[in-house]
Amino acid sequence: MAYYSALLTASPIDASRWTHHRTAVRPEVDPLDAGGEYGIRIHYVSCLPPAGAEKKGTILLIHGFPETWYQFRRVITPISDAGYHVIVPDYRGAGDSTKPSQLEAVFTKKLMAEDLHILLTEHLKITENVHVVGHDIGGMIAHAYATQFPEHTATVCWGECPIPGSTFYQERKGSAQFWHFLFHSIPDLPELLIAGKVKEYQKHFFDRHCQDPSAFTLEDREVYATAYSASGAMRCALNVYRAFERDAVQNNDWVKQNGKCGVRCLTLWGGESWMPKEEALKMCDEYYSRSEYVDIEGCGHWIAEEQPGRFVDAILGWVGRM
Repeated sequence: MAYYSALLTASPIDASRWTHHRTAVRPEVDPLDAGGEYGIRIHYVSCLPPAGAEKKGTILLIHGFPETWYQFRRVITPISDAGYHVIVPDYRGAGDSTKPSQLEAVFTKKLMAEDLHILLTEHLKITENVHVVGHDIGGMIAHAYATQFPEHTATVCWGECPIPGSTFYQERKGSAQFWHFLFHSIPDLPELLIAGKVKEYQKHFFDRHCQDPSAFTLEDREVYATAYSASGAMRCALNVYRAFERDAVQNNDWVKQNGKCGVRCLTLWGGESWMPKEEALKMCDEYYSRSEYVDIEGCGHWIAEEQPGRFVDAILGWVGRM
């Protein structure tokens, strides 16, 4: 966290209202749930609205792979300036959050969403419905949050990911486009091959899916490489992928038992990314009764970093329509 602070101090980003915290959301030591003496501890950044601003609610931003909370560094303060309490966690296994030592069973998106719900409701004592925004893996977690806790979700926005269990996911998960889904699911081998080459491996994803390579400075890439070179970090990242088939079962069982989710849903994509509008809305329709699509012009996969201003406009426009 000290490295982040030094980097942000030297940048034009206003981090003056940010506070960093690490909270034990599951303090018990459970061999099936945690890998350390503190149970599951979630690191998060909190940014309150400016003094005197009208308070409009809470927005939860959930990052993707191979990133951390730092993914949203350019949008936290602008969103908060509009009157929102912005909360940006490292999900379990990433960044400065606990890295469980167990297998993929503890990385279902259902459990990862529960971590964040406990953080918001039990530790931060947030009682109003929150706006949940997730990108990539964070999009899968946002979906799990909205379906499990619709009574605590004002809106959900997810994108740049297929929902495990959806028709799109089932048809494409073994394709060349999603080669990394299969590679990451293989036991042990990915850890062996990526070891010592984390920065190079991340660079493949950043460069391949980016419309504007200048969005990632050398310092930004170093932040992510440092985070995923930490002990257990890449193992946890891969286990997040290894849990996809469990996620698929849970997602489809939920909709069979409960029907479509009634939370208002936005699916958000980069204008130069890989998902056609029709396919994105079709995927939404499998799980949501109300959904819309927005794409952001001039960017690929990494929306909040390639086009932070347009990302902020899209999110504020979406949540402001309540």
